[in-house]
Amino acid sequence: MSLRRRTLLAASAAAGLASPALAQNYPRRSVQLIVAFPAGGSTDVGARILAAAAEKALGQTITVVNKAGAGGQIGFTEFARARPDGYTLGFLNLPGINTIVLDPERKAAFTMDSFIPVVNQVLDPGLIWVKADSPYKTLADLLEAAKKQPGKISACTTGILSDDHLAILMVQEAANVEFRIVHFDGGAQQLAGVMGGHVDVAFDNVGSVAKRLQSGELRGLVVTDNERSKFAPNVPTTKELGFATVISNSTRGVGAPKGTPPEILKVIEAAFVKAVEDPEQVKKMNDVGLALKPMVGAEYAKYYADLHKQAAKYTEWALKMR
Repeated sequence: MSLRRRTLLAASAAAGLASPALAQNYPRRSVQLIVAFPAGGSTDVGARILAAAAEKALGQTITVVNKAGAGGQIGFTEFARARPDGYTLGFLNLPGINTIVLDPERKAAFTMDSFIPVVNQVLDPGLIWVKADSPYKTLADLLEAAKKQPGKISACTTGILSDDHLAILMVQEAANVEFRIVHFDGGAQQLAGVMGGHVDVAFDNVGSVAKRLQSGELRGLVVTDNERSKFAPNVPTTKELGFATVISNSTRGVGAPKGTPPEILKVIEAAFVKAVEDPEQVKKMNDVGLALKPMVGAEYAKYYADLHKQAAKYTEWALKMR
């Protein structure tokens, strides 16, 4: 059964509980979509492609607003505090939100219950990459150098306790090495740091650099997944290289603030489901190297809850190591 068909059935089942007047009056004006990372990063790129497709279904302008800083915490905080009227939505970056909530030092002003997951768009596998002229040709080269120089080789992330940060910690444990970890506020800064020669290696996601990887501008050492990415078919996986426990990815989807009326949520859900399945959106996402993983309704809610349990385990471990 297609994602849209499942959504229509769910909407029909909820029809008796919805307020027709409220649903018919929404939306009367433009909608804001908060992205908690800088413009130019893979989250921002995917969000803008999806927003453009959803505008057609929603019948109103959807404005992407970047609220970057503190590894996404600034944007997520503003998103959580927004009026639950359907006019402010936000992108949910997992496990980024999970680890902020789980880290007591972050003192997050929100919990996982502050957000309602509506429609997931992307599941972007992790990627460890270096500049094309880097001396590290393979993951083995990088790990060998890291063992010889503990704490000397710099490895960067897109934020503290992001999926990239967790991936570094996983590799350090699995390979018994130590990197000098550098945290940036998003993919654009990370790219500039490595390509500018300021950082040795990036722990990132395939979608952030797919085109540069395919052009040979940079070199992928390993994809942190069980299966090779269609956007990086020549890059081996951690499973292939004997690190089956090192699995890391980032999911991104649309959410609403807690308290948003269910009848408005159904309108939002229907519009974004249509957008995710829009052939033009699919083509654009393929063109930029972002892997689609549509989830909606009960499926997305279950993923949202289950991932938090997994993130709790890894975050507790990560906090002990820092």
